This record gives sequence, C-alpha cells and structure tokens, in this order.
Amino acid sequence: MAVRPGAEAYQHGGGSVGVLLCHGFTGSPASLRPCAEAFADAGLTVSLPRLPGHGTAWQDLAMTRADDWLFAVTRSFEELRRQCSDVFVVGLSMGGTLALRLAQLNPEAIRGVVVVNPSIHSHDRRLMALPVLRFVVRSVPGVINDIKLSGQDEVGDDRMPLKALYSLTKLWRQTSDDLPLVQCPVLVFGSTEDHVVEPTNAMEVVRRVGSPDVNFFALHDSYHVATLDNDAPLIVEQSLKFVERYAGTSDVTSAAGNA
Repeated sequence: MAVRPGAEAYQHGGGSVGVLLCHGFTGSPASLRPCAEAFADAGLTVSLPRLPGHGTAWQDLAMTRADDWLFAVTRSFEELRRQCSDVFVVGLSMGGTLALRLAQLNPEAIRGVVVVNPSIHSHDRRLMALPVLRFVVRSVPGVINDIKLSGQDEVGDDRMPLKALYSLTKLWRQTSDDLPLVQCPVLVFGSTEDHVVEPTNAMEVVRRVGSPDVNFFALHDSYHVATLDNDAPLIVEQSLKFVERYAGTSDVTSAAGNA
C-alpha cells in the first residue's frame, strides 16, 4: 500500500557525527521528523527510517514482527557507521526499545543512546491473553496521537494488530533482561502523564542500564508522543548537548551551543 503523506522516511547528509532515529509501534517517521530536521540543521548526518509495516495500513503492520523492525534499524545503523565516525541512536516508545537493543548488540559501536518514553514492559493485565487472543482477534483499536499540544499528528495506525504486538512484548522482555549490557552514555526523557506507556518504563531504564553515565529529564507538559508535544524543544536542546558532549569530534559544538 502507498505510504501516507508525512510518514515518509527522512535522511540528511551532514558531518562526521550521525544520528539514527527510531519511531514507535503503530507510529511513523512523522513523530520524529521535527527532531530529525533540527539535528540536520545542527550539522549532523541523520537517518530516520520508516519501519516495516508502518505508515501505510495496519494490515501491513500485521504481517511484520519485532525481528523485521530490528533488522531495519540495524541496516540503517550500519549505513551510518560507514559514513560517520560517531553514531548516536534516538528512540521514541518502541523506538526506544530498539535503540536500547542496538546498544546491547553493538556495545562498542554506539556513542550514546537517547530514549523518549521508552517501552520495555507493561502492567496492562489484558496482555496476558495475547498468546491465545492473537489467533482469534486480528486487531484492536490503536493508541496513536497521545499528544497534549493540539494540531499535531504522528500519522499512525488506528488499529493495533495483535500478532505484531505479541512480538513486541517478547522484544520488551529481551531488552529489559539485557539492560545491564547498555554501557554507553544514556539520556532518558519521561513524561509524567503518559496514556500509552507507563512512566515506570523510563525509570526502569534509568535504574537498570549498565552505563555509569545516565541522565533523566522529566517532561511535565507532554503526553506520550513528546517529540511532537510542548516539551519537544527541550528534547532537541538536551539531545544536541548530549551529542556534543560525547561525540569524538567538535563538528557539532557550535550548532549544539546555538540550539
């Protein structure tokens, strides 16, 4: 099916520091496009892929699994590595899961990780039925556009396919179990009011990653898709400062300083 307007992937060739951005489950690159463009304006090389099954129709997403999404971001990461001396990974929601998983699988290759309302667990008891329910019910209503700021659209699916969701829960468990393997610097943003992912997810990341260098910012004026919400400028500003601090080059110093 055709990609929805606004859900297209985004790439920008910049300097020797690269940033890979990973969007969330049932979402699209639209949720991170303003951040990606801000990073590009700061002189960074940017890759924001559209994950398999996303940005078209929920029926396409139903045909994909967590391994497909992880393969897609790994491929984009490897492309950035060939172009850049330093690579950072930024993820929103499930994109945060993927960013952390990449850091676990590539401990020497990622300079730093930024996650915004990452998902690595859920206390929703309805998920306990997924192992059986996924064979009976194909999809349920989606959870897109949890945004406090009016007029924003993450261009996501209004249905959530259960087989794909079930595969995501398995990725959550893998990523949560291996959090101590994340050794690179980590920057975590967590909304205090989130109607999609429990705020305990962000705090688990802060508490359990193996990195000795972890910073946390609470987002008090945004819901789940904070990258399109009132706190988006703070996310961009602090992410650029994070990249400037840990990049092995001075390419982004002036750009981050002026953000």
